[in-house]
Amino acid sequence: MQPARFLYLLLCLAAGFLVGFSSPDKEKKATWIWQAELIDTQRQKILDFAKNQGINLIYLRIDRDKPFDYYRPFIREAQLAGIDVHALGGHPRWALTVDRERMLGLVDWVKRYNRTVDQVERIRGVHLDIEPYLLDEWYDDQPAVLKQWMENIEAFVTAAREEDGLEVGTDMAAWFDQFPVPGTADMPFSTWMIDIFDHVTLMAYRNKVDGSNGIEAIVKNEMEAADALGKQVIIAVNTKEMPHEPHTTFFGVGAEEMDAQLAEVTSRLGRHSSFIGVAVHDYRYWRNMIKHTDSTTKPLLGTYIWHAEHAITEGDEILAFSKEKGINLLYVRLDLEQPYEAYADFVEKATEAGIEVHAMGGHPIWALEQYRERMLKLVRYVKGYNQNVAPNQKFRGIHLDIEPYVMPVWREDRDEVLRQWMSNLDAFVEETKRDSNLETSCDLAVWLDQFDVPDDPGTPFSKWVIARLDHVTLMAFRDYAEGPGGIAAVSKDELRFADELNKKLIIAVEMKESGEGEHITFHEEGKAEMMRQLEKLPNLLAEHPSYKGNAVHAYEYWKTAKD
Repeated sequence: MQPARFLYLLLCLAAGFLVGFSSPDKEKKATWIWQAELIDTQRQKILDFAKNQGINLIYLRIDRDKPFDYYRPFIREAQLAGIDVHALGGHPRWALTVDRERMLGLVDWVKRYNRTVDQVERIRGVHLDIEPYLLDEWYDDQPAVLKQWMENIEAFVTAAREEDGLEVGTDMAAWFDQFPVPGTADMPFSTWMIDIFDHVTLMAYRNKVDGSNGIEAIVKNEMEAADALGKQVIIAVNTKEMPHEPHTTFFGVGAEEMDAQLAEVTSRLGRHSSFIGVAVHDYRYWRNMIKHTDSTTKPLLGTYIWHAEHAITEGDEILAFSKEKGINLLYVRLDLEQPYEAYADFVEKATEAGIEVHAMGGHPIWALEQYRERMLKLVRYVKGYNQNVAPNQKFRGIHLDIEPYVMPVWREDRDEVLRQWMSNLDAFVEETKRDSNLETSCDLAVWLDQFDVPDDPGTPFSKWVIARLDHVTLMAFRDYAEGPGGIAAVSKDELRFADELNKKLIIAVEMKESGEGEHITFHEEGKAEMMRQLEKLPNLLAEHPSYKGNAVHAYEYWKTAKD
């Protein structure tokens, strides 16, 4: 860093401490809607999508030919749903002096609109998307274009701030730190942009957080500048197909991986006072990518590795069995006395084979508050492990198996056990999600939907658990798929809950010999019959988007079961 630039940022940092850094009450999750007509033809679809994806900020392109009344219903419903709407506009030529009035026309329109509508229908901000590097003039005289752009921006921001409470933001390419402000060689243009706007949405268009060309690396300078200036930054990713630059988009990578990488962005960049959230470009491409992902995602088939030493001593055998059976999810119990490197090789090989590995632990007493620390010890071990291994050696989640109904205290005071169990699950989720993107899950007995949440009659305990975790593995222990009392029938309530909550549900079956009746397990029928029954479930449960696949309890019984 050059001395003059360092001094500039140092002075900004001092100013930041004097005035205090501001941060949003809630992290932003934003998207763009470039087609104004969609808020009429797809209003409810957009609002439902926003709810499902946790979107609380929409950059909506304004078609100024449409009357004010066209926008009022959508903005009102969005605001009531907790979604701010910012008026979006932009064109590469808005960087040029000759097109300044076209740009200022957006601010004028928003001011006039806001003065004629109710408070709940007001536009909360104005947002620019100006990319002058698409113009011929950029290559003819770049400094001249930058100078005109700066003058236009100053005029735009001044006009916008005449309206009380109107936030002013812009999109910005992540590589603008390479260009100095014209006539000021020591100040990057990106720093000037960050300073003048309330927030900048940084187009960090990469599909990986890690690496020298990953998201974290390419936004480093901008985040440090924004920290020093006391400004706010949203990190944006792309879902548009980019055939010649596939590394710049999550198109073809999938929604699930994008969600994982965005969670990692939040974890890594959350240490910056300037970081206020993420954005996905844009609504249409994002929605289409999710549809494509949902239609092509391979169903899950999981199993349990209960003996912790097996992952260490029989790893290759487990992976060979997994490949043979098409297993792509492993719940692996851990011995927390083992060093991290004991599991790294197994997890790496599983990852390379396309198998998710989730760390597992559990005991009936983990439902009781006095044993909470035993449960959290597992969480801290897994998080510490993930921080000390390579990306392809990381666990994808933490899975709990807690069955307190086998203890006498369940019969003595079931509601009190449920209260403590819920409190422990809250602590589990909170600790797991703090500074990590690990998935949370647990096993759930199929009959727990018979019990309501204590002090909340009408809310089944099963529904509460499904809502709290990322996915639930439902122990639908039956040995036939169809008909009354079959796997599909006994799972219907939990699937309905998961559908409603937009959660994932895996249906588990038993292979262990059981004393509860032959209908509980496939021990007598064998592995071939088990697979025949499981193959019926996708058709039987086709109406449930929450159904993501099956799991077999457990590896040690499955591998020795009769054919």
